[in-house]
This record gives sequence, structure tokens and C-alpha cells, in this order.
Amino acid sequence: QVQVVESGGGLVLAGGSLRLSCAVSDNTFEIDAFNWYRQAPGKEREWVAHFSGADFTNYADSVKGRFTISRDAAKNTAFLQMNNLKTEDTAVDLCNARRKEPRWVSGAWETDYWGQGTQVTVSS
Repeated sequence: QVQVVESGGGLVLAGGSLRLSCAVSDNTFEIDAFNWYRQAPGKEREWVAHFSGADFTNYADSVKGRFTISRDAAKNTAFLQMNNLKTEDTAVDLCNARRKEPRWVSGAWETDYWGQGTQVTVSS
């Protein structure tokens, strides 16, 4: 069974840095893309960063220039380097791993997998 686990969150001061990890437990399928999202209390879930292909990346305007998404050589772990953190970055950060090919399991298609999230808190 596929599991996605985020780690690396914590409490930092504004201007500090954190590096989040997103580890996928099952390597029997090819991951087409990683996306990072975040959700702050009382707010809608926000897309943050995307990684696909060999090295294609894209970022939300709110984090562009401060965050960097990457992937390890085994292609089963994604990272989000967060620099110059702001209080507005306080949120639960969630990782999504997308299958290259959908999988039919128990009457439904599996297309992607979500982690439980890791808390990022930025204080002033």
C-alpha cells in the first residue's frame, strides 16, 4: 500500500529556513509528478510548488524566489527548501505524489497519493 510521509516541519523565526521531505513508500510504480500544497487555519488549500519530468518546476507567486522543489535520484522522494520564511507561510504543508499510470483498485482509480502533512509555524 502506498504511503506518503512528509517531514521537516517545525517552528522557526521569520527569515529562517526549513527543508521539508516527502517520502513515498512504494517504488513499484513511476511517479509522474510531485506537488506541494499548504493549508492555513480557516483558509483554502493553496498549491505551492510542482515538480515533473526531468527537472520542470513551477511555483505559486507567493513563494517564488524563496522556495525550491527538488527530487532525489531514486525519484521517490521530493523536497521543499523554504528560505526567508514569513509568518504568512504558517500552515500545514502537504505533499501529493501523482502516478504516471492510474491504477484500478477495488472499483476505483488511484491517480495520486496524499501525505498527512507537516506543520510549519513561522513566528515574528
